[in-house]
Amino acid sequence: MELGDSTVEIRKLAHIQDLGGLTRSLIFFICFYLYLLLVVDLRFIYHGAGEIINFPSFFKGWAFFEEFVSRPGGLVEYTSAFLSQFFYIGWAGALVATLQAWSICACVGYFFKAINYSRLRCIRFIPPLLLLVIYTQYAYHFVTITALFAALLFVCVYTKIMSKSLQSGWLHLVIFVILSVILYYVAAGAYLLFAVLCAIYELLFSRRWLTGLLCLLSCAAIPYVEGVWVFGISIVDAFSDLLPFSWKIITYEPGRRMITIVYLVYLLMPLTVFILGIWYVFVKLTAKGKHNERDKRKRGGSLRRLITTIFSCCFERNQLKWTIETLFLFGIAVGAVFLSYDIETKTLFEVDYYACHKMWPQVLKAAHRYPDSFFIIHAVNRALYHSGRLDHDMFSYPQHSGTLFLTAKGSEFAYWKKIDLYLDLGLMNMAQNDLTECLEAFGERPIILKRLALVNMVRGNIGSARIYLGALSKTLFDAKWAENYLDLLQSDPNLATDSQIQHLRPLMLEKDHAFSVINIEGILSSLLEKNVNNRMAFEYLMSWYLITKQLDRFIRNLDRLDDFNYSRIPRLYEEAILIHLYRTRKPINLYGRQLTSESKQRFEVFSQTYERYGRSKDTAFEEMAKEYGDSYLFYYIYGFSGMKEWASTQ
Repeated sequence: MELGDSTVEIRKLAHIQDLGGLTRSLIFFICFYLYLLLVVDLRFIYHGAGEIINFPSFFKGWAFFEEFVSRPGGLVEYTSAFLSQFFYIGWAGALVATLQAWSICACVGYFFKAINYSRLRCIRFIPPLLLLVIYTQYAYHFVTITALFAALLFVCVYTKIMSKSLQSGWLHLVIFVILSVILYYVAAGAYLLFAVLCAIYELLFSRRWLTGLLCLLSCAAIPYVEGVWVFGISIVDAFSDLLPFSWKIITYEPGRRMITIVYLVYLLMPLTVFILGIWYVFVKLTAKGKHNERDKRKRGGSLRRLITTIFSCCFERNQLKWTIETLFLFGIAVGAVFLSYDIETKTLFEVDYYACHKMWPQVLKAAHRYPDSFFIIHAVNRALYHSGRLDHDMFSYPQHSGTLFLTAKGSEFAYWKKIDLYLDLGLMNMAQNDLTECLEAFGERPIILKRLALVNMVRGNIGSARIYLGALSKTLFDAKWAENYLDLLQSDPNLATDSQIQHLRPLMLEKDHAFSVINIEGILSSLLEKNVNNRMAFEYLMSWYLITKQLDRFIRNLDRLDDFNYSRIPRLYEEAILIHLYRTRKPINLYGRQLTSESKQRFEVFSQTYERYGRSKDTAFEEMAKEYGDSYLFYYIYGFSGMKEWASTQ
């Protein structure tokens, strides 16, 4: 009776533990989802920001699908490409990524249960934590991780079948070969993970030596026979495709971002299970005593087990153990994301996404978190212009001669970042050149195809535009935009009724050249000669003069204010005029406009403060930054800007 009661208690305890584990998993993955949705925002990974080169494109139709089914690993790549498109929708992308992490967690937990190490199933949370670190760093390895999941899923299927006490060793081998052939076709090189785990399972836990050795041999045989002989792929690709060390991943620096973490995800299971297997064999070999002695100890231990069970149940009812373990898990999770969180990387992705979608207030808000990147300030200047604030607030942010057009060293090949500026200004040839470079580097991403279609429609290359629109019409989320333009081209081939096209065509230069420090002024002047009403070209030209301190040229272009019906002189322009007046002591023609009393007073106080410090820049810096760190006055003296907000926090 005592033993029966003990068995009931053990079952109750197991049920409580399962329920507790399920609750912990549910809470963990809800938090996982909310973190991806609210903090990471997978829309930024879909967008790529010119940093992610391996994000896949996806097109509807048999022709696209056919490319994948003709080679090993194609099904995983196709499925991953399809699922990755849902990153475009923040909540849907977070759900897809969470389900992938949960699936891997479930497979790891099942395998530990299969090898009788259920007490170590907490290890199943390590892969999701590592995936969280990858997403926090805005790296894309979804395809490789999907291949890993396929391998783990087949491992679980294999152990499930083997647990049915099949008598024939040959039947074990047949089942393994069938699963191997299928998995290699589905997941290519990730098959090696499956084979290694099966070999460890057979050799160290099931003690089926022949099957285990054949599992190891299959690591070489299956990829070579199926990959090289049957599908005719190279021997390198046969063994490495979809694995993190594939040349397709490690050849390019952006593809190697966070690759070490992906290695850890792949190596976690083989190394852990191998160590547990060695320990399992060691315990078996060193077990002492005969069978009847073990039975005696077992009978004598009934009372101890009963006491332990009761204690454990009380322990569980108090939820102390569950609470401690859960807090420990979440503590590790918080620590992992905190240590991997990079405000610079997130801001770069966030600002680029908002700028490409013309969400100007969001650009300016996000940029305040990390305003020290040339790429970010380049986008900020566009946002300020489109918000009507470039000539008022430009020097509220750090400026440099290389930020306006990304001409600084290291930015020459940042084609992705410059495209939208060229489109706004009317530099269609330069935009098309950079889009072509991006097409080569990033593939047929919808954002690139969309802009190529737009450029060709503006230039009147309708045939080329139709090609890009046709490709876009097969995407998941830009198809409607493309179909609308294809319909419009049928009824209005010249696009005379499209406001965006008609706005850009008059701005367009027939011939333009690449920006450099030498010809920026020339190109902007050419844009103004082509269309005197190109306001963006004018404001960027004046900003260029301010940044490079060419005040003589700035003053000579003040007459252009009349072309844009300025009712008053913008604040930054007033400050530049006052500096020039102070330096030259010569009158300036303001074309009927007057300097405001506020600007004159501000300049007077600035001059007095500067004189008070004996014109010592270093001595006056702190006070100047606090009062004038967002002005052109400060920039002209110190050569940098955006200091007022910084000074206010000191």
